[in-house]
Amino acid sequence: MNPRKTPSPLEPILARALEPSRRARRPRGLVDEIVETLAARIREGQLQAGEKLPTEAEIMSRFEVSRTVVRESLSKLQASGLVETRHGIGTFVLQPQDAGNFKIAAEDFSTVADVISVLELRISLETEAAGLAAQRRTPENLAALEAALRAFHDSINRDSDAVPPDFQFHMEVARSTGNRHFADLMTYLGTMIIPRTRVNTAHSAPEGRLNYLQRVNIEHESIYNAIRDQDAEAARAAMRTHLSNSRERLRRGNNAHTMQPAPVAAEIGLNAVA
Repeated sequence: MNPRKTPSPLEPILARALEPSRRARRPRGLVDEIVETLAARIREGQLQAGEKLPTEAEIMSRFEVSRTVVRESLSKLQASGLVETRHGIGTFVLQPQDAGNFKIAAEDFSTVADVISVLELRISLETEAAGLAAQRRTPENLAALEAALRAFHDSINRDSDAVPPDFQFHMEVARSTGNRHFADLMTYLGTMIIPRTRVNTAHSAPEGRLNYLQRVNIEHESIYNAIRDQDAEAARAAMRTHLSNSRERLRRGNNAHTMQPAPVAAEIGLNAVA
């Protein structure tokens, strides 16, 4: 008696992909169709690392394609690092790899020069974000920016370094772009880049803490005014000026020996980025 065949985990997935009403026959698009279907299931976790894909013959049948199309599709999946083919055995899903992902680690902030280097990255990122924010901001975005400005102003008068509202202002500019990737990246950068808690810029400023923070507040207000007025070029100029001034303040007022120990992880997310 033949043992009962275990259904492939891909059978319902591939069956849906074959629905005639939803599938146009595109000779050059068939490879991409197979690749996108399988890659999506791998990234979504529906196909786990170590699982074996259906045989070439099964995929040919499910997608109604030639062996050449199937092999080209599997080659593309291999090139993407999603699967590996073991000759004579089959094709298997690989463990996701993140070795090539962009990272900024704590050790990248050992000196003021390191902080300045990443601040230069922010200049290009946030300058464009400010321009997009001016074009796309909503009334809700403006209200959030105003709240961050008020909180910054109130913090100055409480002998605070105004770190949380400073970070919040920059986050609200990113959110005002309407592009979630700006906010996502700023969240990541904001948890790592905290110059005012690593470097005593406010307390070491020649003009004193209060005047230093008041100047930062004025720079924020200039950015806000341009975004409110929907003046994209003015918003870009104001953000570039603000971050460039932050860079110059670090260069003038600090050097490597003024670096403070990094804050604990629980506190990082609330710290300022300018």
